[in-house]
Amino acid sequence: MSPVLGDWVWSVRDHTLRFDIQAGPYKEALNGRWSLEDFGRALDGLSLRRLREALRDADQGLACDLTLADGRLVQLAGGATPGGETRGVVLGGAAAEPEDGPPRPGLRPVYQPIFNLGTGRIDGFEALARWAGEDRRRDASGPRSDDRALAANMLIRACEALAGWQAASGRPELFVQVNLTSQDLDDPSLVDLVSALIGGFGLADGCLRLELTEQAALRDSRAALAMAQALERAGAHLVLDDFGSGHSSFLWLADLPARSLKVDASLIAQIGRDRVRLILEEVVRLGHRLGLSVTAEGVEDQAVLPDLRQLGFEFAQGFGLSHPLDADEALRRLMVRTGPDAGPSGEPTDTGSGGMSQIDHER
Repeated sequence: MSPVLGDWVWSVRDHTLRFDIQAGPYKEALNGRWSLEDFGRALDGLSLRRLREALRDADQGLACDLTLADGRLVQLAGGATPGGETRGVVLGGAAAEPEDGPPRPGLRPVYQPIFNLGTGRIDGFEALARWAGEDRRRDASGPRSDDRALAANMLIRACEALAGWQAASGRPELFVQVNLTSQDLDDPSLVDLVSALIGGFGLADGCLRLELTEQAALRDSRAALAMAQALERAGAHLVLDDFGSGHSSFLWLADLPARSLKVDASLIAQIGRDRVRLILEEVVRLGHRLGLSVTAEGVEDQAVLPDLRQLGFEFAQGFGLSHPLDADEALRRLMVRTGPDAGPSGEPTDTGSGGMSQIDHER
């Protein structure tokens, strides 16, 4: 995980870049107020050009890698604010050169829509990691053990994409969900990074949601719960993922300050069995009594949607509803208005604001 070094602000009015680094070796190198020309002398190679382009397009969010003249790496993440400034967080170079070697090339986040079963609209997305050459239909949400920077990269890219979707669609309530692992929960810089990204991109409370599995926290449940509580205080909402698989401990459900519950695909796939349907009914009822929204994941067939609604599920996601999309495709799905026959094969048809039409029809 990249350490959070401090804050930065770009003033459009006087064209100055200000850094506020709290401590460490980057403080002397960066702190102060710079013109872009002067700051360019502290950079190496094409970094100044990349920074100029990123600042120019900051309305859609910003994540810019910079190389200092001495070879050290930093990243600026953030976005434009209504007050005419662009601001965000400065991240250290740990993400560029993790302990196990450089990050796997070609990381390309994609986003699987999460549909509101009441309105038919896309209300959010789950960010999934993809690498160049991977099949877009394959579920690659699991982390790569050889990329210790994955969580930081995914969080930055997901927040950047979310800020762009919210601004373009006029829907500030849209959310994005990012998976965390036990290794991520052990990282003391995680809370600072999450807090800085929420503030830097101007996200409302709960728009960034972090998916946790019980298995990810079993190694040290006490420390994991403390981290989960700190993330909640930082403004991220927690999602208990894969419920119904593994241990599914009710103690973990009682302790975790979660706002949402995702029921594992293995149960959803067996919704036609009477005993499984009874289990799903009670899981949804329990989730609601605990104040949690409940999502059905791994939906492979739209024919189960009436059953999910009847059982009380608020949300659904899966290949039967939509394959994962890149950020631009996701925005088009949020914005497009199409006719009933315009949807791609195997996916629901948009009817406006990311909605679905004829979703209950026999296929």
